[in-house]
Parts: sequence; C-alpha cells; structure tokens
Amino acid sequence: MTPHRWRLDGKLALVTGGSAGIGRAIARELLGFGARVLIAARDGDALEAAREELLDEHPDGDVRALVSDVADDEQRRELLDWIEDQGVGLDILVNNAGGNLSRPAVDYTEDEWREIFEVNLFSAFELSRYAHPLLAQHPASSIVNVGSVSGAVHVRSGAPYGMTKAAMHQMTANLACEWAEDGIRVNAVAPWYIRTRRTSAKLADPDYLDDVLLRTPMGRIGKPEEVAAAVAFLCLPAASYITGEVIAVDGGFLRYGF
Repeated sequence: MTPHRWRLDGKLALVTGGSAGIGRAIARELLGFGARVLIAARDGDALEAAREELLDEHPDGDVRALVSDVADDEQRRELLDWIEDQGVGLDILVNNAGGNLSRPAVDYTEDEWREIFEVNLFSAFELSRYAHPLLAQHPASSIVNVGSVSGAVHVRSGAPYGMTKAAMHQMTANLACEWAEDGIRVNAVAPWYIRTRRTSAKLADPDYLDDVLLRTPMGRIGKPEEVAAAVAFLCLPAASYITGEVIAVDGGFLRYGF
C-alpha cells in the first residue's frame, strides 16, 4: 500500500453549501486528508463560524470561505473567478449546495419548483462546466455531486426534489464519460436520512421516525460524517479507477425489499 494513495495533501477543494450539515462535514473530512479547502455558502455568519470551527479542529489546515449563492449565475462566476485567482487550478469540486420545499405536486407555484431546480441541479451543472478548465489543469481531478436516494425512489420529499436528484445522477454519468479523457472523474453519493438541522423537524415526529427506521436495514439515522467519508474516498487517488458511480449512503435503504 502506497501512503499517498490515501492522502490529499496539497489538493485544492471547493465545497458548496459548506457552512453546515453534510457540507461542513465534507470540508472537515477533506481537511483531515490534507486538502486545502474553500467553502462557499449564502449565510456569511454561518460560513465564518464554520471556517473558524474547522480551523480550531485543524490549526495547520488551510480553510478559506466566500459568501456565494450558487443559485445565482453571477455569483457562480464570481466564485470560480476567485478560485482562478488562486493561480493553481482546482483539484476537487463537491456540489453539495441544495434545498427543498416539500408539498404535493399540485400545490407548488412555478417559482417554487423552478427555484428547487436552480439550487439543486442547475447550479451543480453550471459550476461543473465553469470549473472544467481549472480541473483539467491537473492530471487527476474529481467532482463529487451530493445526490439523494430520492433520485431513485419516492421518499415523500416532493416531486421536484426527486426530479432534480435523478437528473443529477444522470448528469454524473454523462460528465464522467465525457470528461474522462480530460483526467476528471465524476461521481456522486446518494444519502438517505442524515441527522442534520434540515431533517431535525421531520425526524422529531416519533411516528415518522419509526417509519424511516422500519425501512432502513441498519435501523438508525445516518451521520453527516458518514456521507463525508464516502465523498472523501471518491476524491482520493485510491479511487482513481472509479467514475460515473452513484454510491448510496443509506444504511441499506435502497436494497430493502420486504
């Protein structure tokens, strides 16, 4: 075993939605493997708090933050310009930013469902395209998209959310095939319920929680760190022959039949 295959020393990574939950856990995991991490999110206060927390945990780490709403194209371009100004290209892009508004399909306004598409899908596609020249500067770079089991099955999250995640999984496969010749691997993870601030309200309902656990073979809710570990693995040199995959981080949920 060659140690460097399990390290990311000197690699530059961008994590969107990096101020809390899964995004912050991903930033922490990448730092632990030696990467330099850029985190982006809309909430400046939360973003700075996350940066300070990450530096407290990794005093020798390199963590930078930029307030950016990746659903806005001008801000997406500014984010990539900021990275380009670093002068070293980009090794890792983690498209983690996302959001949802869960309701019956007929109750969405057009603005509401279009906003879900903009945040979850279009932002990831455009950031990947804008980042392509920076990623292609390195012989082995990586994109990891944070999808969802809702991209494969109905999970009561609302039709637009599942639609965006299914499209993200397909985007992952297409970009992986198209960009392999450029040395860019493209993969995704598909979490089931993960205990974060966003899921806390639903999981606080005992009956709903029981339903979730009954459909989860491992019988528990996942942790952000467990998603982050899968993301980090896909970025490592040790995963150099893996591309186009969507790895479920779901405690067996998608494999459960009866």
